[in-house]
Amino acid sequence: MSVISRRSLLSGLGVVAASGFLPVTAATSLLRVSRDPNCGCCTAWIEHVRAAGFTTEVHELADLSTLKTRLSIPAALYSCHTAEIEGYVIEGHVPASAIQRLLTERPSAIGLAVPGMPIGSPGMEVSGAQAETYDVILFDRSAYKTYARYKGGEEISSRL
Repeated sequence: MSVISRRSLLSGLGVVAASGFLPVTAATSLLRVSRDPNCGCCTAWIEHVRAAGFTTEVHELADLSTLKTRLSIPAALYSCHTAEIEGYVIEGHVPASAIQRLLTERPSAIGLAVPGMPIGSPGMEVSGAQAETYDVILFDRSAYKTYARYKGGEEISSRL
């Protein structure tokens, strides 16, 4: 009887995942978040994506505009924090379920955005306030379109 070491098992799973036979999940993806150190809703959004299984690396920046420009985020889609994961950009209060769908479908795009700070979106929950309906936008350098529509944290329709 042979015993497989943890290192051998993890190494083998890495080879299988790289070959495309295992789906990418939040647990295998590092979400690099850049945020203003004075923004509390960013902290709440980070807690939301961590609760969904994402591993996060947080960087605090006093000025995010240079990063947003470098990542080709249209100014109309700006929000209070910017994240990067597996070659995609996540701008603002994008629900974890939309990020997971993005990583599964892998559309040709720069990333997803929730412009502004809609009440009820992940990290923007306000006690006693009714959640707003908002769009998660799929964008690239020349265009953007609705990827999904949410009310609070619940998806109410998807497109693509």
